[in-house]
Amino acid sequence: MTNEQLQSWVEEISLHSFGIPFRHQARFNSRLKTTGGRYFMKTHHIEINPGQLEAYGKEEVEKIIKHELCHYHLHLAGRGYRHRDPEFKALLAKVKGSRFCQSLPGRATRKSIPYRYKLVCTSCGMEYLRKRRVDIQRYRCGKCRGKLSIIELLPMIGKSRRAK
Repeated sequence: MTNEQLQSWVEEISLHSFGIPFRHQARFNSRLKTTGGRYFMKTHHIEINPGQLEAYGKEEVEKIIKHELCHYHLHLAGRGYRHRDPEFKALLAKVKGSRFCQSLPGRATRKSIPYRYKLVCTSCGMEYLRKRRVDIQRYRCGKCRGKLSIIELLPMIGKSRRAK
């Protein structure tokens, strides 16, 4: 699907579901990775993730477009356009838009990062697991206030280390 086809599709959904024309630009943005689409308040343009169309099809993308159009129409009308606003939630339910998009297949989530460091107290032996490196000079053991030593469990992959 091209950007021109997306533009006419968004205009059609806006007229059919909201009864109000969409008068700004809609386009695909392949740089979007974790979101299905986004609405720009300054320009009133809408961007859609093309990966959602490839992975889940037109039905799912139509729900994403309806979600972004809820932001668009409510913002232009001067009403509650944020996710937490009751007007947004009511309009989204009315037009049957999606509250959240599905995550793209093959994308790792942030929560899947394993622990890379283990901090060990030199006094009592208490162990703390960490995903990020900690400056052991600034922290002490929470149990006995002893000094900490750091053990690297997994080497850094794909990131360069800073020179000290």
